[in-house]
Amino acid sequence: MAARRALKAVLVDLNGTLHIEDAAVPGAQEALKRQGSASVMVRFVTNTTKESKQDLLDRLKKLEFDISEDEIFTSLTAARNLVEQKQVRPMLLVDDRALPDFKGIQTSDPNAVVIGLAPEHFHYQILNQAFRLLLDGAPLIAIHKARYYKRKDGLALGPGPFVTALEYATDTKATVVGKPEKTFFLEALRGTGCEPEEAVMIGDDCRDDVGGAQNVGMLGILVKTGKYRAADEEKINPPPYLTCESFPHAVDHILQHLL
Repeated sequence: MAARRALKAVLVDLNGTLHIEDAAVPGAQEALKRQGSASVMVRFVTNTTKESKQDLLDRLKKLEFDISEDEIFTSLTAARNLVEQKQVRPMLLVDDRALPDFKGIQTSDPNAVVIGLAPEHFHYQILNQAFRLLLDGAPLIAIHKARYYKRKDGLALGPGPFVTALEYATDTKATVVGKPEKTFFLEALRGTGCEPEEAVMIGDDCRDDVGGAQNVGMLGILVKTGKYRAADEEKINPPPYLTCESFPHAVDHILQHLL
């Protein structure tokens, strides 16, 4: 790993870190303002596939977070970029609320499968349709492979188990575009002028947020909100740079020790 440099950028996960569905993490709005007043860039990186970037932004504004659209980088954006690069016509296994982020993409007569979190579509008939496309040689693009995520009513299955089922059935491997992939973090930093060694990631997922960020050279801060479960910090090697109670505590540490 390259030597640490002066901190220039903070990447922040959204659901589970700043908010859980329609409820903000206590103190998160004020902490974000304090972080924003420091001399570092803040970017928001999310694997959410349940809603479009605009819907996500509207949700955050209702929760009184001062965030602009160009500060958010989503795995949906990364997936669309890959679809355009590969020039394929995807079968979109995503939540209907995420479809606006694929506006203009040709989806008739599909020759690829793009899969995110789509609970309403994860039934036998649809998954079998995807299975048959993959058997015919269509590439499988996974927006991410999270095992589970946090809802208001508790933990819930993420897209990972469904991606893995299709991989197993077709003896193929998905191209994953979201966290914890290195390309996702590097793409999120693109335009900031920052190297990974000049950035820190804050998130509630030990593997996808913290482990993924540390694998590209960032520092990773794990927060005990959202999907965090006891001893999660022991699941990755190296362990998180820091594990703390919540986003406000992470901001306090950054302002006191990293700037």
